[in-house]
Amino acid sequence: MGTVGRVVAVALLALAGARAPACAQEPGRPAHAVELGRGCLNQKERRALVENGTVLRLAAAMHAVKSRVSGTLVRARLCRRHDALVYLLTVLAHDGKVERLVVDAAKGTLVGER
Repeated sequence: MGTVGRVVAVALLALAGARAPACAQEPGRPAHAVELGRGCLNQKERRALVENGTVLRLAAAMHAVKSRVSGTLVRARLCRRHDALVYLLTVLAHDGKVERLVVDAAKGTLVGER
């Protein structure tokens, strides 16, 4: 399996294990954030948005930032931020550094780093 295959496999595992309550309970984040439209989506919500074309598949979003960072995807979440949907990607770079990227889920463009 190539590097892209491993990254996609890890991404799918990360999404399968992600839970919306864990996103809403991040340190420093108010518990009511989900009601305000700033929480992370659960698997059912993610699948519906991908299937109806509202957001890109995770693999497409990762491909869009491939030139920015290479490594292993450790965690991926689809969250609401400022009236937009974004993928929050945590990548372990080949040099051992952890990169946190924010990708617009509709356009596939890098919109920030955390």
